[in-house]
Amino acid sequence: VQPVESGGGLVQAGGTLRLSCATSERTFSSWAMAWFRQAPGKEREFVAAINRSGSRLIYGDSVKGRFTISRDTIKHTLNLQMNSLKPEDTAVYYCNWGPDIATVSNYYLLDNWGKGTLVTVSS
Repeated sequence: VQPVESGGGLVQAGGTLRLSCATSERTFSSWAMAWFRQAPGKEREFVAAINRSGSRLIYGDSVKGRFTISRDTIKHTLNLQMNSLKPEDTAVYYCNWGPDIATVSNYYLLDNWGKGTLVTVSS
């Protein structure tokens, strides 16, 4: 099962977007999950991760205080609320999952990537 990311778009600096990641109920309930992003010509970057219960959250330094990761247990989706967006947040955003929060925050340990959703922040 591949993740299906959505919610990207074009927004002005200082604006907000909310991304969602859909997967199967079994995957959602069984794994820690994370968001990553990749800007053109750059390496994939860790954004945020959440453990299976939702009790532990971790963030990349560049998004701390601006982005919030959450799990919707009814819709079985992973969400990323992005506030105070900056032009440097422009990237394709991906979600993925892993056995624990330590593993899922390292993109090179993961496979089964989706197509991502493009976020463009204009200055």
